[in-house]
Amino acid sequence: MFLKKSFSEEPDIIKRCLRGDRKAQRELYDAYSGKFLSLCIRYIKNRIVAEDVMIEGFMKIFEKLPQYEGKGSFEGWMRTIMVTQSLRYLRDSKSLLMEINLDGHENTVASADADHDLIVQDLFQLVAELPVGFRTVFNLYVIEGYSHKEIQELLGITESTSKSQLSRARAALKEKLSQYSHHPKENKHHG
Repeated sequence: MFLKKSFSEEPDIIKRCLRGDRKAQRELYDAYSGKFLSLCIRYIKNRIVAEDVMIEGFMKIFEKLPQYEGKGSFEGWMRTIMVTQSLRYLRDSKSLLMEINLDGHENTVASADADHDLIVQDLFQLVAELPVGFRTVFNLYVIEGYSHKEIQELLGITESTSKSQLSRARAALKEKLSQYSHHPKENKHHG
């Protein structure tokens, strides 16, 4: 994985990809496919569909590569395309329905500060179990670092809906964490 070894090779691989060099495209794919598959799975729970979306994302990266101006992180630029592809899939499949907070006010929930004995995979599993609207806004805001204004533009929702989805996602996670802390490792066997 050349890109992890040295960023000095990045401009060369970009130039080769721009010329349509299949070997360079494969190197780029091999270097980032694992990371981007994980990203797609955070939005799309079905691994097979997530793989398809990731491959479409790479096709979009190669298509839009002439638009990359070399400003900022190349990986960050590619990540934005992957997130957009994931959101496009959710929108097109009508999976992205936001939960409506009918009482008209947001519940503000502080982050759970209890020290839970969770590994990262357990936490991602809890996030994956959230309803799609909660999960999508949570991933965009907490994991990807988008602002509520950017989420509004990406998803075509209001900022207040984005904030409400995040608040409700955190509340649901807090509830899941509290259940987990009362029954830790309940299904894990020591051997």
